[in-house]
Amino acid sequence: MVTELPPIDFFKVTYTVLGGLGIFFFGMRNMSDGLQAIGGTAIRRIIHLATSNRFLAVLVGLGVTTIVQSSSVSTVMTVGLVNAGFMSLTQAIGVIFGANIGTTITGWIISIKVGKYGLLLLGLSVYPYLYAKSAKWKQFGRVLFGIGMIFFGLELMSAAFKPLRSDPGFLNLLSYFSGMNYASFIACAVLGCILTVIIQSSSAMLGITIAMAVSGVIEFHTAAALVMGENIGTTITALLAAVGGNITAKRVAKAHSLFNLGGVFIIFLFFPYYVQFIDWLVPGPANLINAAGDRVNIAFHIASGHTIFNVTCTLFFLPFLNGFARLVTKITPEKEAKEQFHLEMLGKVTEILPPTALVQANEEIKKLKITVDDMFVLCRDCLTSHDANQTYIDHVNKKEKVTDQIQKDVTVFIACLLEKSLTPDQSGEALTIVRIADELESIGDYIQHAMNLNKRYINIEPMKHVEREELVQLFKRVHTFYSLITQDLSLLSEKDTVLYDQSDAIKVLANQNRQNHIHRVGQGKSSVENALIFSDMVVALRKIRSHSQNIFEAIQGRKSKHDRDQSDVSTPIPSTVQYDMG
Repeated sequence: MVTELPPIDFFKVTYTVLGGLGIFFFGMRNMSDGLQAIGGTAIRRIIHLATSNRFLAVLVGLGVTTIVQSSSVSTVMTVGLVNAGFMSLTQAIGVIFGANIGTTITGWIISIKVGKYGLLLLGLSVYPYLYAKSAKWKQFGRVLFGIGMIFFGLELMSAAFKPLRSDPGFLNLLSYFSGMNYASFIACAVLGCILTVIIQSSSAMLGITIAMAVSGVIEFHTAAALVMGENIGTTITALLAAVGGNITAKRVAKAHSLFNLGGVFIIFLFFPYYVQFIDWLVPGPANLINAAGDRVNIAFHIASGHTIFNVTCTLFFLPFLNGFARLVTKITPEKEAKEQFHLEMLGKVTEILPPTALVQANEEIKKLKITVDDMFVLCRDCLTSHDANQTYIDHVNKKEKVTDQIQKDVTVFIACLLEKSLTPDQSGEALTIVRIADELESIGDYIQHAMNLNKRYINIEPMKHVEREELVQLFKRVHTFYSLITQDLSLLSEKDTVLYDQSDAIKVLANQNRQNHIHRVGQGKSSVENALIFSDMVVALRKIRSHSQNIFEAIQGRKSKHDRDQSDVSTPIPSTVQYDMG
């Protein structure tokens, strides 16, 4: 006598899968945020390694993605750093290679006894998460909580899929994807790609794939083909992040897509043998079913296949890294229009890692400083000449608009970043960056003001030699003071007395120059109108000194609150321009 199976409640299956997926996402976010908080400093150090050696870039991608558990986040990070000019195209491609390997760690995490320890980890995570006094222990509890949620969400999805393995309608539909032929393999890859694009998370799709495989709904070759498609689908995140970015950022996103597409194409050439190789390499038959109808070995097979695929592709492409970079450059030619020299926002700031966002903002501060340095040089040349060169003034006016734009963009960028959950150290650095951007922009304003005052002065009557000498001397003292502050911030603590002495000396010199000029007016050697302009120029140079000192105090105030063991990494303004004081 044949027992009829009860009809499947597809609505229940759907909401259980969606609920499990939501719990999985929530767990991934908590685990990622907790790891980022614990390893934030490590991420900063790792990122800077990528700039020293292009081959280390692969290890950088691996390290960062292992911490954040998302190749999409790592790729968006890379696009942002390239867009900020922090990383070259070759280095960025290396990071992406490593990120593809790093994301396979997620598969190993979720393949360990799916669901078995979920509730246990949730219970254990409560105590450090809620009651620990140490911030790191709290974040450790958050990581445990996230992993527990991942396991619990996968358990829910696995349980929801189990009834489908005996449903004739679903099995008939599945037959189009489960065949041992290339039509089925390609169909699975396309399906995996589409679903990953929709969900916007290859880790979530990998979790669904493992849950379906463990519950006995799909076999290993089907799961492996789905994972191939998921590797392609995850590249859409980088492509979206590059929209609005500079030309190098677009090349990075295309490199990510071409790398994954090329890897999948190569594996697909001998896909049946690839599946057999993984089954032979990993202990236990992949499709072995236990008494409960579960495939107990398949999760490890999927995780192993995912890792082997990405490691193999990286090893294959790495020797041709320079050629690959040239190919991407050729298919993405640079536009004739010159790119604007300011921060270009890359999608939502909330999608960028806080350590990466701070690095990117610091790179924009470097650009702002370079622009201000150029304005100093133009102002010097204008003051030392005997006429107000309009070309110099026009250049300064244009650069002043650039400083306004960068300062505005950095402020908006940091304001959005501060809406995220940051550590106290990250919040302090973010606020310092905003203040430095504001001070540098103000210095640019006063340089422009001094240039325009110089033009007005000369238009009234030629500047006398003694007057020009006094202004040039004061300008040089101010520029020296500014350069000393912004040249090597890691040594500022050793220069406190020197800097404050110089600041006081500049104030004394400025007051003396004004008194000298008033005396000349009293003797009839200069007009009253020129005396007012001369005084305004002295005030402008004093304001530049004041804003330079504010930068120094902002950095010193931050260093006194947060003991830094990596001042070379966190220094917002490195030396970029040397000035011959002659």
